[in-house]
Amino acid sequence: MDAHLQRAERPVPLHTAPDHQGHPPHGAELMAKQLKGANAAVRELLLALSVGFALPGPLPADFQNKFMSGTVEDLDSLVDRAEAAGLLRPDGTVVGTAQHALLTATPTAKVHALQRELVTVFTSAGQPLGNLARELARGGLADPRVAAELEQAADTALENDPRLASQLYEEALLAGADPLATAARRAQAAAGDGELDAAARIIDALLVSPDPPDVRRGADVAASVWAQRGMLARGAHVYSWLGPGRVGPSAPLAAVAMIGAGDRAAAEAFFQHDAPAASPTLLAAAMVQTGQGILASLGDKPQQGLSILIHASDMLNSAGTALPLPETPAALAALLALHSGEPHLAETVCMAAVAAGQGGNAAQPRLLLLQAWSAMMQDKLEDARMAATEAAKANHWPLVPRDEFMCAALEVGLARRNGDVPELLRAWERAREAMLHTSVDLYNLLPWGELLIAAARLRETRRVAQYLEDAWKLLGRLGGPALWAVPLHWSAVQAALLNESPTDLAPHATALARASAHSQLAAVLATAGKAWVSVLAGRFRTGDVEAAARLLGAVGMPWEGARLAGHAAARADERRDMMRLLSCARDLHPQGSPGAGAAEVQAGGSADAGKGGQPDASGLSEREKEVARLVLEGKTYREIGEAIYISPRTAEHHIARIRRRLGAENRSDLLARLRLALGVEHSQQLNPQQE
Repeated sequence: MDAHLQRAERPVPLHTAPDHQGHPPHGAELMAKQLKGANAAVRELLLALSVGFALPGPLPADFQNKFMSGTVEDLDSLVDRAEAAGLLRPDGTVVGTAQHALLTATPTAKVHALQRELVTVFTSAGQPLGNLARELARGGLADPRVAAELEQAADTALENDPRLASQLYEEALLAGADPLATAARRAQAAAGDGELDAAARIIDALLVSPDPPDVRRGADVAASVWAQRGMLARGAHVYSWLGPGRVGPSAPLAAVAMIGAGDRAAAEAFFQHDAPAASPTLLAAAMVQTGQGILASLGDKPQQGLSILIHASDMLNSAGTALPLPETPAALAALLALHSGEPHLAETVCMAAVAAGQGGNAAQPRLLLLQAWSAMMQDKLEDARMAATEAAKANHWPLVPRDEFMCAALEVGLARRNGDVPELLRAWERAREAMLHTSVDLYNLLPWGELLIAAARLRETRRVAQYLEDAWKLLGRLGGPALWAVPLHWSAVQAALLNESPTDLAPHATALARASAHSQLAAVLATAGKAWVSVLAGRFRTGDVEAAARLLGAVGMPWEGARLAGHAAARADERRDMMRLLSCARDLHPQGSPGAGAAEVQAGGSADAGKGGQPDASGLSEREKEVARLVLEGKTYREIGEAIYISPRTAEHHIARIRRRLGAENRSDLLARLRLALGVEHSQQLNPQQE
């Protein structure tokens, strides 16, 4: 044993702090000197092990030949020397500083030659490289075998872990994979990981090539990205460019995009109702039924489309596969259910799809927002908020424009149903910005309908006029399908009522009446529209209004029904009718009604006899605080009654009692004391009618 190795039996102590690479300062230099003094065969062994060869196991051919020729001593002796020098651990791995020094000092060409030989050892034994392939690629080794293994690993991860797939594809490129051949899959991984811009750049480079490989997948990714950007018509254009001859199994997806963009003829040219599945798999069948369901939704029996889409959603849940889609079957099924007046069904479909991970991570916010919308329609506002919050946090990236638009419209709807004017104004500002980043398609008509009503409430109809014109044109190009058109007609009726515009109301009321022959929801909404007109005209029959309100509740619109009954109660001439309508409103919307046992409209009586009737530290009961907040918003007795389903007379009694409790002498004094009691700042002035 030479003198240096004898001295090295005690490794050189390195006590100073490590450098930026984690190696102690001067450690590399000291180790280099130690290695330089080592036996050349020991250094060669350590280099082979540093590259990735292992003990026991095959070693580089040149090194093996030296053993066979007797040029160097036996392997066990070399290992003993290296361990004695503190360069090799007992488990056969090289000490980190020695490995670093060896790889740094050895010419790159020699290192890569050894690495290629190592790859040959693995492939000859039929053994996968595993993580070693990633290390080799990141280390700069270009080898088609390494690239192929990384590409295969990325393909396996693509549908379940797009982020990992993206990393593996990038490493495959470093190892020499073909950028064009992998482009469509790399774009799919990027889109699945929320990197829409990166996906778009990859797809652009692919689609401009003379004969793009894997072009059908590329078109699917492009259409999915456009849909998430809120520009579904651009996705439909991608499929038009692809053409029926190349669309293959993606024909149902082309139909979804084209119908969403308002082009039924093109959709049918790409995909027929009775088209068979390309293969007998769950995934293929789910895609075919998605196309069949969306086409059926345009016909005279649209409920068949809902059933077909629910089947498609169930199959895709079972398949456990995430593909680039313009819309998932669960989202489409939920939309059909919402447009049919069945929000509970929409909610359950979305919940099942979220639990199954349908569509992968990229689809989760969309499904959660549709679940939130379904809860809002059922007057489950807290559930709606929770689902919307979950949607915003579902992934590591911000909401895509399509989902941001729906989330903003959802906030508007929640604020409107709460009667919270300041919150409505804030939500409207968010929605105004979100609408600038999206366009109208068949699958976002519900948010546009909600914004139409809010715009009428806020006297901002001009902000949505062009978008609504586009929506009516789109529905016209599709032949005015009742299922899709009815909710928007209802929104237009409500907007016309808020604008006090009978001229604007008439065509939509007529459309609802005409659609009643094929749509139960249209029949209910037509009846409700007539009831609203009669209430606002002051010439209504209590029984008709109550029946219309309860019908609204039966089609998943309890808040709408309670609002109708509440408005009618505020305008009723007879106390008996007022009580009847208020009872109806409480049945449909319990959150807006007083506690159990409240003597709601007895002249001079207390409405605080039930729950929440005792004053707290503010000097006001919960019910009085609810009234006080509405007072600060400047609402009249009648508006207060409509908001919380009490009579105008009871609202007047509440305000009088609040004045007495707070010791307010006049209107200004009352406002000041209310702000102090509620701990709020408010710029609204008490309406003179409340004085």
